[in-house]
Amino acid sequence: MNYFLAKTDPGTYSIDDFAKEKATTWSGVRNPQAVLVLKSMKKGDRVFIYHSQGEGSIRGLAEVVGNSRPDPKDVKSWLVDFKFLKKYTEPYTTIKDVKASGLFADFALVTQSRLSTMHVPARVVAWLKQQKLSV
Repeated sequence: MNYFLAKTDPGTYSIDDFAKEKATTWSGVRNPQAVLVLKSMKKGDRVFIYHSQGEGSIRGLAEVVGNSRPDPKDVKSWLVDFKFLKKYTEPYTTIKDVKASGLFADFALVTQSRLSTMHVPARVVAWLKQQKLSV
């Protein structure tokens, strides 16, 4: 199983919206690097849902429920289906926490902060578990 991070603007689609719906199709990603990440997602992978506004923090966890596929409405985009797993409670793991750890200078969340989807390396997942996030 691989881990990923997907960013969302909570004013547009929040973890609460996702929790209510229980499932969603992740769409609207057009950055070529982020689309490559979507293409690599497979059924059973896990995805940290990240609120991009304000302090920026991991708010929940999803599971990929089907392999990614081309977006029939946009040739530059791909789609992937997520199932809601859990909403994390405060205190949230923030971008400040990740940066302050000093361990992840090469993690895309730090190096390419505008990227909307990204791989999460195993050592980051291990660190998140130490931060008490059930993954």
